[in-house]
Parts: sequence; structure tokens; C-alpha cells
Amino acid sequence: MADLERRPLLFLDVDGPLIPFGAGPYPVHPADRPEPHPLLTRIDPAHGPRLAALPCEPVWATTWMDDANECVGPRLGLPRLAVVAWPEPSDLDERDERDGLHWKTRTLVAWAAGRAFAWVDDEITDADRAWVAARHPGRSLLRRVDARVGLDDDYRALEEWSHGA
Repeated sequence: MADLERRPLLFLDVDGPLIPFGAGPYPVHPADRPEPHPLLTRIDPAHGPRLAALPCEPVWATTWMDDANECVGPRLGLPRLAVVAWPEPSDLDERDERDGLHWKTRTLVAWAAGRAFAWVDDEITDADRAWVAARHPGRSLLRRVDARVGLDDDYRALEEWSHGA
């Protein structure tokens, strides 16, 4: 098995974990060139080295889709990452929503295919954690990020979890 296949996955959301929002003000991290999206200046470039230092394979798990590779990754100094493709909404999604399950949860578990994974998002709930625990055979960490501060407060938990994965 290749080294990448043994490393746990790290599913990354953008809005909230990397782009803080809610009650501001936020630090601004200017770029060398104009940004295509006004919120990109909220992304702290220091996240790039911190994410790269984790013994995980990062994967974009965001509605930014491949725009994360075009706009967010370069600000962080990250290479192109795999991107989770979201299926079209279905009746199952509506049922999941009524049950409190996040619309990303099923897709991320399927994408992981039994491989250990951590997921950082500002919308994770106990319903997601319970659903993953009951249906995913690998280790998992579903880390709800405080969207007001972003990922800064979560690295320690990610490091501890990923070294044990």
C-alpha cells in the first residue's frame, strides 16, 4: 500500500474553517495580487504549513469545489488537492436534513471508503458523529470549527488524532 493510502484523509471545508465569518472584525492577510473574491484576504497563509505538517492527505470538501484549488490553495501554498464531488440533492438528503444529518456526511463516508478520516467544518453536529460512528469502519474525527475564529483552535486536536490514526 502506498504511503498516501495509509495516511488518514483530512476533509477541509473553506467557509468557516479557513475563511472566518460571523462577528468580526477579522485580520486581513493581503496578497501580492488582487483577489478574485473579497473574503480571501481573511485566509491566514500560516494555515498552509500547518496543514502540510499534518500526517494526513488533505482533500477539499467544500462547495468551492475546484475553485478551492484555484483560489484558496495558492494562498496557502498548497499543491492541487483532490476535490469531493457533491451529488445532486435527492429525497434522501431531505430525509437526512430532517434527521439533523449534514448533507456532506454520506458523501464523505463513501469517499473515504473505510479509510481513516478527519473532517473539519463549522456545521458538524452530534447527529453526524453518531451516523459516522455507526457506518464507517475506519477511525474518524469530526471536528466542528468555530466559524468566528476558523481553524486556529483545532490544530492540536487534529495533530493528536492524526498521529494515532
